[in-house]
Amino acid sequence: MIDNFSLGLTHGLMLLTAWLLLRRPDLDREGGEAPKGFAARLRPGRKRDDG
Repeated sequence: MIDNFSLGLTHGLMLLTAWLLLRRPDLDREGGEAPKGFAARLRPGRKRDDG
């Protein structure tokens, strides 16, 4: 039988993840603006510079 702690823990972590993802400022940005930070380094078609 699944205990309530494991159910509460997993659902709590999913809720925390969804809340953090929905608070991201880049969700409100249109496609024409340049990404900043981590997203800028992961743009497709851009060559990765290894230093």
